[in-house]
Parts: sequence; structure tokens; C-alpha cells
Amino acid sequence: MGGRRMPAGFWLGALLALICGWARAQAPLELGATPHVALSSHLSYYHDTTGKEELQAIVQRPGRFMPLPSGSDAFGFQSGAFWFHTRLTNHNRQEPRWLLVQKYALSDRIDVYLRYRDGRVVHQAGGDSLPFGARSIHYRDPNFWLVLPRDEPVDLYVRVQSQSSMQVPLSLYTPAGFTEVSRDSQFGIGIYYGILLALFVYNLVLWLTLRDPSYFWYLFHIAAFGLVLFTLNGLGFEYLWPDSPWLADKSVPLSICLAQVGMQQFARTFLGLRERWRLGDRVGLGMIAFFVVLGIAATQLPYRISTPIASAAVFISIAWIAAAAVVVMARGYKPARLFLLAWSMFLLGTGMFAAIAFGLLPKTFITTYGVQIGSALEILLLSVALGYRYASLRNENERIVREAKQQLEHKVELRTAELRNALGQLGDAHARLRESSQRDGLTGLYTRTHFRDAFEPLLMQTRDSNRPMSLLMIDLDHFKQINDRFGHLTGDECLRWAARTLGQALRPHNALLARFGGEEFIVALAGLDLKAASAVAEDLRLHLRDEPCDAHGQQIRITASIGVHQVDTQRRRGIDAALQQADEALYRAKADGRDCVRTSAMQSA
Repeated sequence: MGGRRMPAGFWLGALLALICGWARAQAPLELGATPHVALSSHLSYYHDTTGKEELQAIVQRPGRFMPLPSGSDAFGFQSGAFWFHTRLTNHNRQEPRWLLVQKYALSDRIDVYLRYRDGRVVHQAGGDSLPFGARSIHYRDPNFWLVLPRDEPVDLYVRVQSQSSMQVPLSLYTPAGFTEVSRDSQFGIGIYYGILLALFVYNLVLWLTLRDPSYFWYLFHIAAFGLVLFTLNGLGFEYLWPDSPWLADKSVPLSICLAQVGMQQFARTFLGLRERWRLGDRVGLGMIAFFVVLGIAATQLPYRISTPIASAAVFISIAWIAAAAVVVMARGYKPARLFLLAWSMFLLGTGMFAAIAFGLLPKTFITTYGVQIGSALEILLLSVALGYRYASLRNENERIVREAKQQLEHKVELRTAELRNALGQLGDAHARLRESSQRDGLTGLYTRTHFRDAFEPLLMQTRDSNRPMSLLMIDLDHFKQINDRFGHLTGDECLRWAARTLGQALRPHNALLARFGGEEFIVALAGLDLKAASAVAEDLRLHLRDEPCDAHGQQIRITASIGVHQVDTQRRRGIDAALQQADEALYRAKADGRDCVRTSAMQSA
């Protein structure tokens, strides 16, 4: 069956409406005492799909201009350039200058042409592809001074080419009218960012006090979303990067991705998706990874690709968070109710803002500032939800502790005596174990392990007090021959005698003495440099050599080789490097005939 034919009257009415709209757009706009005029209803437009046509070609073919569709100045993401035209006649005697403001901060390139009756053309350029200082007035929205002679018609042509959403809400202001409007606008923006700042500081204090990860990610969410709006409102280009058109171009997709990362992570933490819905938690992590990759790619991708993708992904991201809140709420998590209400406000406001970007909704006060209104309500409600969540968690913890306390109270009395007895036995065993682990069973000196444990604190003390420190590595000469000739019991007695002799000789020096292994001993001398430590080593060698050991009726003469090394306390090389240096000095003493003292300085020389 064929489609129903429309009556002739329908097509005639549509044609008359089109003609009337075109005629209205071509009629001169009379400027009088009114300080502000919105141009949308007076503009005609032409879409240059190639983006290469010049003003001269545009002027020669005025028939290509058509009235704005339904009076809307939002066309969504479009390629090429859009030309807008209107004819102005200024009847205001006091104001020859009017300010043209493009109330959309993200347009890349705006060319304004004034064509006077005598054929003269005045050109001005703006947009965020030029430094912020190129604007007529330092204001967040692109603006241009227009000189309009009295009672003389002037053709206004505006060419806009941008990779962002094609939104061209043009308005004319007298200087006084712009001052009044900008004052009110800045006041409203100040209130909004004041709310964000107050909530940020308040929740920062809470996070520093409670250390709850939810508060941290809430702060991240506030800061990141504040950066998004700061960028979209043109304030980032005005205050943060006025000389960087590249950053002004990339800041939109980057800030959107950063905000979505914060939103997803905050939702995961607040809703406890890892414990309450594992699948939802994995999806949230996947979205975080997606926005991280998109943010990195946005630094290389053209704006016309990265921004629509990021804007469209916002719908999916926010809708997913709302769905996750519904699931968690259905599973009995009460704080999710406030969370869902807050997110619904934000979803509504952001949805309207994104719909304007794609040309799906007209620009009105509610749709234009819906994202600010929705985000303010969302942030306030989320702050309340965080407090409610914290109170719920605290009450739950108190209930668990109270029930556990009631269950354990009667067991405590029964187990107290057993615990005390066990602790007493454990303390005795620990003391014995500690003593046995610190002391060598044969000589009674500290063990090698204890020496290493005690060396580091001693090294730090000498470093802090800026004092020297030295190591002595002592080896009893030819001790294997003593064991082979007199037996191991006699050898053990000789080791005990050597340990006593070394301990007595070192007592004035407050040294750390330990048995290093076999017939080797290690000494740490705090406060002694290499020269003083060498003197102490020589004194130890003489004590051992001059007094023979009386072991089982045998007079046995014992000598020792000693290596000396001064530790570099300022270099954090650890004990192993110092022991290596002392050991090398000891081997030099052995190589030089034993029964002598050698230093690491001699070794290096």
C-alpha cells in the first residue's frame, strides 16, 4: 500500500512558513535602547561542508542562506564551517559600539566580518585556537567589538569552524548591558564553585580524620568534575592555560575521562561492589581502564573524534553507575538509596548537557545550566550519603563488637589462668631462646648473628654523632696445629682463654666483640678511627702473644693476625662491604707472616 498523500494545503503552509522565516532573517535588525539582543531568531545560516569558501563567494550568493531550523543555534557535531548572516541597523545614539558574544566557550575558530555600505570590510578572529589575549575583552566566552554607525545598515557575517559541538548562541550587548549580564553570570558561577570548594575542604578534613577511601575518591570526583565544568565554561582557558590553544583543545576530553575515572572508582568504593557484586565490580574496572586509555589517546586523536566518543561514553558510564546502585540497593544496602537519588540528579543534568552538544535539545536556561544544577544537587546528596554510610558502618561495627564482647566475656574468665600460665612459660622459653641465640656456647661471646643485628644501630649512632667507627677481624694463628697436637678439648680451652683475654683488653673501649666462627673473632670499635683502632689491635696482639695459655697443664703460646678497617659511616653500603674490607686486611696480615696487624688502607695502597 502506498503512503498517504499530504494535502496541497499542507505543502503551501510549509512553503509560506519557510518564506516568512527567510524574509524575517533578511530584514534588518533594528538596534535601539535595548541593552541586549539575542541574534538566533534574526540569523540565517549556510553550511559550507568543505570549509574552504571565502567571504567574497559567500556575499555573491546570498540565496544560499536559510533561516535557523526551528530557531535553534545548536547543530551537534558537524564537519566543515557554518556561516551566519544578519543585517544590523543601529538607532542607539549613545552606543556606537556593541559587543558580540558567542556564548559557547569551546568553538575553535570564529571569524567575524562587518561589511559596511561603502563596501569596506572589517575582520576579527577569535576562538580557543587563538591565545586568550586575542579576545576583545578578557572574558570566558569569545567576544568581538562591533562599531555600528548610526542609522546605517551593516551586514554581519560570522564564520564558525570547530571540531567541538557546533553551538552558536550569538548575542549583542551594549557595554553597560554586558557589564550587568557578566556580573550576574560570574556571581552564579562563583556560588557554584564556592559550593564545590566548601564541600571539597569539608570532606578533605573528614578523609584526613577517618582515612576512609570513599572520602578520597569523593574528593577526586569533585576535583575532576569541577575541572570539567571549569573547562566547559571557558574558565580553564581564561585562568589556567590562556597561552596554550593545544591544551584548551585537549582539556575537554581529558577532563571528561578523568572525571569518569573518579566517578567509577567512587561508585565501586561507596557501593562496595567487590563484596556485594563481583560482576559489577569487574565492569566498573573495565570502564576505568577504557577511560584511562581514551584519555591517553585523546592527546593524539583529533578533537572531533575524541570528544564525541567521550561525551557519548558519559551516558553509558552514568547509566551503569545508576544500574549498579539499583542492584546493590536491592541486595539490602541502605546507603545506596541516597546514592541513587544523587546520581539521578547528576544523570539528568549531564544528559541534558550532552543532548545539547549533539543538537538533541534546544538551549534554554534549564538545559544549559542543567549540569551545574544537577551536579550541585548530586554533590550535596553524595556528601549526605557518605555521612549516612559512615554512620551505618559505625553502627554495624559497634553491633558486631558488642555481640562479640557478649559471647567472649564468659570465656575470658575461664581462659585467663591458662593464658597467664602459657604466657609465663612462653616468656621463660623466649628468654632462654634469646640468650642462646645471642651467646656462643663455647666462649660465652656474642654470636655472629647477634653481631650483625647490633652493628646497624651502632653504625647509625656513630653516623648521627659524626664519629668514626672501625672493625677488627682477628684470626688465631695456626690453630689447627693446636687441635692436632693437643686435642680438641685443649683447643676449646684455648679458645675460651683467647675470648677472655680479648674481652678484658677491650673493656676500656666499650667494644662490640663476637665470635665470628672457628678461631676467628670480630670487633666493632665505635669512636675510633683507623689509627686508633690499629693501636688497639696491636695491644690485643701483644696481650695474646705475651701471656701463654695454660690449658690442661700445657703452656701454649698463641699469636693472632689482625685486619683493621675504618668504616665509611656516610656511605650506606651495609655491614657486608665493611666485613669484606676487614677480611682482606686480615688476609694481608696472614700473607705477611702472621702475628701482625694490617689495615685496609695498606691493602688499597
